[in-house]
Amino acid sequence: MTEKIINDPLTECLLILCRFHDRNTTRDNLVSGLPLNNGQLSPSHFERAAKRADLASKFAKRKLTQINSSLMPAILILKDDDNAQSACVLLAVTDGNAQLIYPDLPDTVVEKPLYQLESDYSGQVIYVRPEFHFDSRATQFTQNTMHWFWGVIKENHGLYRDILIASIFINLFAIAMPLFVMNVYDRVVPNHTTETLWMLAIGIGLVMCAELALRLARNWFIDLGANRADIKISAELLEHVMGLKLKNRPISSGSFVSNIQSFESIRNFIGSLTVVALVDLPFVLLFATIVALINIYLVIPILLGALFLLVYAMLAQRKMHSLSLDAMQAGSMRNATLYDGIANLETIKSLNIESKTQTDWEKTNLFLTHNAAKMRLIAASITQGAHWTQQIVGVSVIIIGVYLIIEGQISQGALIASYMLSVRAMSPISQTAGLLSQYHYAATAYDSLDNLMALETERATDKDWISPNFVRGEIEFKNVNFRYSEEDEYVLKDVSFKIQPGESIALLGRNGSGKSTIEKLILGLYEPESGSVMVDGINLKHFDPAVLRRHIGYMPQENTLFFGTLKENITITNPFVSDEQILKVTKFCGLNSLLQTHSAGLELPVGEQGRLLSGGQKQAVALARALVGEPPILLFDEPTGSFDYACRKDFVQRVPEIAKGKTLLMITHNINLIQKASRVMVMDSGKVIADGPTETVLEALRQGRVGSLKV
Repeated sequence: MTEKIINDPLTECLLILCRFHDRNTTRDNLVSGLPLNNGQLSPSHFERAAKRADLASKFAKRKLTQINSSLMPAILILKDDDNAQSACVLLAVTDGNAQLIYPDLPDTVVEKPLYQLESDYSGQVIYVRPEFHFDSRATQFTQNTMHWFWGVIKENHGLYRDILIASIFINLFAIAMPLFVMNVYDRVVPNHTTETLWMLAIGIGLVMCAELALRLARNWFIDLGANRADIKISAELLEHVMGLKLKNRPISSGSFVSNIQSFESIRNFIGSLTVVALVDLPFVLLFATIVALINIYLVIPILLGALFLLVYAMLAQRKMHSLSLDAMQAGSMRNATLYDGIANLETIKSLNIESKTQTDWEKTNLFLTHNAAKMRLIAASITQGAHWTQQIVGVSVIIIGVYLIIEGQISQGALIASYMLSVRAMSPISQTAGLLSQYHYAATAYDSLDNLMALETERATDKDWISPNFVRGEIEFKNVNFRYSEEDEYVLKDVSFKIQPGESIALLGRNGSGKSTIEKLILGLYEPESGSVMVDGINLKHFDPAVLRRHIGYMPQENTLFFGTLKENITITNPFVSDEQILKVTKFCGLNSLLQTHSAGLELPVGEQGRLLSGGQKQAVALARALVGEPPILLFDEPTGSFDYACRKDFVQRVPEIAKGKTLLMITHNINLIQKASRVMVMDSGKVIADGPTETVLEALRQGRVGSLKV
């Protein structure tokens, strides 16, 4: 395999620190699945990469002389003329000289005077320290692992602490206005003391300004916390989905996408200003207590109104939960219909079955409309009922207060203050009741996503993977049994074979005999139910999947291209491959005619799923993608299926050159391609029924001595 030039300074610096702290890892293990910028690890995602090696990291802005020596080695972010991210590792500072390791020379320590380094240093440093790692002796104790949702909320506990503090002062300031009104009516008006009026007005003005500032700050903190959670959780969600084992793949992609998108309802809920009502709820007791101190009879309407609202909200809760669950499921079905309709639009039109898609869409939409109407009715009954109750409570307080004034038990100012406090006391209760409609939909979405996050991924973080730098290409199956689910029949039954490095194998068999499954097991996409699959003597259960697939060039039967240019689709698995290598594989795969007829060349757009290319051109691009980087193992599934006669003939002639020095496994029914293989394996009903030199097996097939397959 040709050596690739990796221009990723931050990842290389992290690898240097991993070796320094005795963390056995690889580049693939650190960055596989992370959002890279032109193949490079960005500072914003550095923490996630470091965490995979049990390293804690922290960004800081420090002058060189201010960097804590006890926290070295650390990573320095350097300036770069072409705006590319550059970095180096700072080992120590002694006698005005810095000991550095640059990514280009990871085994060499360079000394450089601080005054020279100052001109290159950007002012940012990344401190990286090892986290304590629990071993198997600690399994008897419950380890504090971070929950995908609550762990992120806990990380922002400082924000929510500030929200709580702001809410306490806002509610305390809320007492000021009723006291102001009461004093104006009871002291200022009867005595005509305008000086007191102005002093009270200045005081209440200051309180109102402070309350405004606190409300704005609280709203900002709530939105900031929701944004932070949204960014981190959504990233973790997709990373988890991309890392799922294929056995956990959902039945419907559209429905699955809908479930993931339902996180938006959780984000809206935790970012909703009405959530503040939950923080304000305990202060209802404070306002009720003050009203009770004015007169015990005035608090009775408040208590009865609060009790009525809470009881009604609890009664509506069960129905809202049921409707929210139905809405979530129906929404998933509608999204699945839309996804399938758009993805297969050409097929639907060709078969003239638009009516079926339209029928499914309208049925689901009709159900959702009726369901939403019921939810809105219940939600409206809660919110409008809360508003009605709040008004009834206010009227009741005034009626009771009038009788108390007549009896001389309270003043007119006390009545107005009690009314204002009753409104303030009922407000959090009303808002809390109104939260139910949002809460149930968010809770249903949370349950769905929590089940998703509980699914097993193929790269467990607590597992020590084997990550060899070089792969020879030896493949071995030992008594492998496999089925896609427990309800299915076995696809492979006691399959055993061994492929030596450099062998070219043609894998034959009828449809459904297990040929494609063999390649998927070699790729580590699935695990055998029993037996073992090994590459270079390493069981794939212990082989780092990212490292394994980097050494395999795979060309599936159904060639999928991605939105972008021709070059992007060819180099998507090897972003650092040279232009010379790209031109070599494009010529090799017969793409020259396509490049020559279009002025865009390698920047030619391929469209979504490669729709702007023909079937043969898509297959040529998929072949180029498998060959670029010269991986030691090649897996081809019907590599000439979409080629025309000329392309097929050209490909067959080039197979010996393609397979030179590589392990090649081809699933094909092309006799000319089969004859280029050094060995043929024949499968039938999940078993290997023939395995030997090409001519020997082909002759046995011609004579009908091997199963029912003919060539």
